[in-house]
Amino acid sequence: METTTKTQNLFRILLGLLLLFTGTGHLTFVRADFAGQVPDWVPLEKDLVVVLSGIVEILIGLGLLFVTKYRVAVGWIAAAFFIAIFPGNYAQYVNRVDAFGLNTDELRLTRLFLHPLLVIWPLWSTGAWSAMIKKKLV
Repeated sequence: METTTKTQNLFRILLGLLLLFTGTGHLTFVRADFAGQVPDWVPLEKDLVVVLSGIVEILIGLGLLFVTKYRVAVGWIAAAFFIAIFPGNYAQYVNRVDAFGLNTDELRLTRLFLHPLLVIWPLWSTGAWSAMIKKKLV
């Protein structure tokens, strides 16, 4: 298992809590806002996508918090999840959907450019990034 710093662990825990909160929101109080982000080309009912993605977020959040043995793998799973949800953020921008306080094109576009941080965050905080680099260098 790769070693991580206290700062990385703090950010891993924060991300886990954020995902638990957001996943819970998918299932309850911001469900309609999340439905507005589901691109029209997704071949499933929008509410089903919101519920399923909420469940996945909760599971990833729990994994980040409690599954230390497979921390690196959970980091990669979280990063892949954030890549998978990018089309929803893009759809919110191009369709001009107001949700989560993102009620201007500028705010929605800013979110798109900040999205890579969501991919980097779990990779860095779980040690997944450094584990990959070490394996390539060995």
